[in-house]
Amino acid sequence: MKADLHVHTSYSYDSNSPPEKVIKAALARKIDCLAICDHEEIRGAEAVQRAALNLPILIIPGIEVKSKAGDILGLNVKETIPSGLSARETIKKIKGAGGMAIIPHPFGWFCSFKKNIEEIAPEIDGIEVLNAAAFGPGNKKAKALAEKLNLPFTAGSDAHNLDFIGRVFLEVPGENLSIKEVLEQIRQRNVRINGREGNFFEKLLEHTKRNIAKIQYASRKKRKV
Repeated sequence: MKADLHVHTSYSYDSNSPPEKVIKAALARKIDCLAICDHEEIRGAEAVQRAALNLPILIIPGIEVKSKAGDILGLNVKETIPSGLSARETIKKIKGAGGMAIIPHPFGWFCSFKKNIEEIAPEIDGIEVLNAAAFGPGNKKAKALAEKLNLPFTAGSDAHNLDFIGRVFLEVPGENLSIKEVLEQIRQRNVRINGREGNFFEKLLEHTKRNIAKIQYASRKKRKV
C-alpha cells in the first residue's frame, strides 16, 4: 500500500483543498492510504472519511498540533488536542487519545522542531523522514536521526494543495490493511519511503498557495466579526 501520512484539507487555516477533491487527487495518483492531519482540527479527517466511504482508499484520522517546541502529528487521533502545551504534554495527550506521536519535518528551514529530539526519543512513536514540501536538507538529517535512534519513520507530502498529494509516500507491505495493521507495520519499521520531494520552485509555489489560503481565512474571520 502507498500511504501519504501527512495531508491537509480546507479545514486547516492554510489550505484550500476540499475533502472530496483530496480523495479524488489521491485516487488519481494511486495512493491507497491517507492520514489527514489538519492543524488543531479533526473535522477535515471526518469529512474525508465520509467522502471515502465505499472507495478503495484507507483514511487515517489525525491532527497536527503546535506544541511549544514545534509541530507534532497525532496519527489515529479522533479528538482535538490543545496547542501551546510542552512537547511532552502534547505527546502524552496524543497517546492518551490512542494515537501515534510523530515529529514531522524536524529540520525544515521554517518549521523545525526546537527541542532536542534525542531527549524525548523514548516518548515519541516516530519521525517523519521524507516531507515533500520542507525546504532545505532536513529530510536527510531526519532520516539519519531516525536511523541513529532506531526509531520508526513515516513519509508525507504535507500537501496543503491538491497538486502535492501523493508526491511522497510510505510503502506498506500488504493489501487492504486496516488502520491498526498499517500503524503496526510502521512501529515494526517494516516500511519503505518512496516518491520525490518537490524542487525549490515547486515548494515555493506550494507555500505561496498556503499564504494565500491564510489571507483568505483571515478575511473570512474578519467578515464574520
